[in-house]
Amino acid sequence: MRTIRVAVVDDDPVSSQRITGYLERYSHEQGENFESMVYTSGQDFIDRYSPMYDILLLDIQMKPVDGIEVARQVRRKDQSVVIVFITSAPQYAISGYEVGALSYLLKPLPWFAFSQELKRSIAQVRGRVEKSIIVGEAGKSARVVLKDIVYVESVRHTSVMHTLSDVFTLNTSLKDIQGRLDDQGFFRSNSCYLVNMAHVVGVEDQESIMSTGERLRISRPRKKAFLQALASYIGGQK
Repeated sequence: MRTIRVAVVDDDPVSSQRITGYLERYSHEQGENFESMVYTSGQDFIDRYSPMYDILLLDIQMKPVDGIEVARQVRRKDQSVVIVFITSAPQYAISGYEVGALSYLLKPLPWFAFSQELKRSIAQVRGRVEKSIIVGEAGKSARVVLKDIVYVESVRHTSVMHTLSDVFTLNTSLKDIQGRLDDQGFFRSNSCYLVNMAHVVGVEDQESIMSTGERLRISRPRKKAFLQALASYIGGQK
């Protein structure tokens, strides 16, 4: 079972200690594995943030940067991470809807409420694992939503991932990327391209027409299998 990565952002050391203690208790009782990191400053967390966490447990009432602003900045980089607000002032919690927070918990934090919310958060994380992929580029990591990937191409000894908004150069083979995206609606149209069927809008001769307007070569030996895979995807959204 994959380790769940949790960030605790709270400027109250007593509260942070309670949360990490609860994570240890949940791990012992439920058999979950957590990798947790504690931040005592919202600004410090923002400055260091990369999309590597599965769950963020954010205190709202922090200074000088509060949890709502932290979440806003996180969402600019990461749309998938599960956010749970922790606050002693419930009137602030409604702001969580602006940043797609899953829920909020009230301080002082009771064990039962925390364990139930953590269980719900983990369930959401598990449901998203197959819908996103974490890639590394130039020493940095990024979480890429699968539906945003248009195609991946092999360029010399690297793979270049083309998404709707970015391009990532990865020091890994196209074969390795294909293995990670197996059964996720991707097809190897030739030796150079791994195509996301969700973005194929047409096929003309030996080319697939992508939603971005790009045309990608389909090798003759693979065209029949490509068309079958496309029909299967359209029919069952596989």
